[in-house]
Amino acid sequence: MEIDNTTYSDLSLFSQEEEFSIFHKLDLTRTQGGRDQLLNYFNKPFNSLGPILETQQIISLILSKADEWPLTISNGTVMVMERFYETSIDAIPQSHNLPGAWGYKIFHAPDYSLVRYSVGHFADFARGMTQLVAMLHTPDCPPMLATLLERGRRLLDHEVIQSLAKQAPGAKLNAIQVVHYGYHIRERFKTPMQGLIEIYSRLDAWYSMAMALRKYHLVFPTFTSSDDPYMEVSALYHLLLPTPVSYDIQLDNTTNFLFLTGANMAGKSTFIRAVGVSVFLAHLGMGVPAQEMRLSLFDGILSNINVVDNISKGESYFFNEVQRIRDTLVKISDKKKWLVLIDELFKGTNVQDAMKCSTAVIKGLIKIRQSLFILSTHLYEIGDELKQYPNISFRYFETAVQDDQLEFSYQLKEGISNDRIGYLILKREKVVEMLERL
Repeated sequence: MEIDNTTYSDLSLFSQEEEFSIFHKLDLTRTQGGRDQLLNYFNKPFNSLGPILETQQIISLILSKADEWPLTISNGTVMVMERFYETSIDAIPQSHNLPGAWGYKIFHAPDYSLVRYSVGHFADFARGMTQLVAMLHTPDCPPMLATLLERGRRLLDHEVIQSLAKQAPGAKLNAIQVVHYGYHIRERFKTPMQGLIEIYSRLDAWYSMAMALRKYHLVFPTFTSSDDPYMEVSALYHLLLPTPVSYDIQLDNTTNFLFLTGANMAGKSTFIRAVGVSVFLAHLGMGVPAQEMRLSLFDGILSNINVVDNISKGESYFFNEVQRIRDTLVKISDKKKWLVLIDELFKGTNVQDAMKCSTAVIKGLIKIRQSLFILSTHLYEIGDELKQYPNISFRYFETAVQDDQLEFSYQLKEGISNDRIGYLILKREKVVEMLERL
């Protein structure tokens, strides 16, 4: 699936502020390598059905074994292993006899201490990897995982590593054992160990996805084989909200354009982002925040939500809005299936100009039936002119006013909003009163 940096930002898939980042919300990895691998998955959503379904199967398998997952491998363990290979120490004796071991212990005491400490972590890692390979290699193991586990089994299949893995947790090794294991780990098994760390990183990323599925009660979406774009979601919600409200939505080839209206703060932007995030997660093979979701495979997601001006280039807000629409048209004219999300089109110009520009853009976009569109706007007036097009559906978020207080239901309703609450907000915040006293 194709997704550009603007869309990543618009959907808050990544953010420096962790509480506003989908990635940080779902990152339950135990190691830095696992986190890097999960980040790689986020940067490369799948564009074909096979790996999506296989990832779902892998996550399901790991979830069924989650309570048996070995906890002997931590980020600290992996860091110690990696630094062991990076740190310069005096050569470890190849002959692991008593004189050689004691000589190394006495005359190279600091290096010996480092070797002994590191060997303990290598033992924890070898033990944990041996358990994982045995636990996950089931008869119904998905091919992608089976290949990875078989590679891991081959790397572990050595007498010294197996002996190390059989050491009891926390066992105190004698000097001969420390030198013996230390020599082989450093001189003979560097490449295999690095390969095993890489394998564990991938397992850790899948484990994180499985744990997120459980923690946030996500569900796997069902993909249709339709050549036409399709999406049907029940009880969809936004992952980053502590107490989210759910929505139902259906878009297909016959009704592929959703015209969304409602007041500020009514929930339009949250809804649009919730749809985009769910489609994105579905293409990772991940669960989605909904009760049920059925969708076609999409070729990409494009958004136009947080457009900004560029002072250094002398580019206005409106100019950048136009450029984003132009880039979107270039992309979606390829006849592929795109999900296009547009929030408050043409905010950077006057109302009359915005109405004319918005109407022109919408009338052009609705000709493209191979993509799905959700567009929100404050320009309610243009809705009546668009009702003649059968592939546009109209939904709005209602705002109620009680005693000059705004009440938001955050529920999607059919039709076009008539809310005009700007002056009410000015009055409620006592801006009108302040102006009258000037």
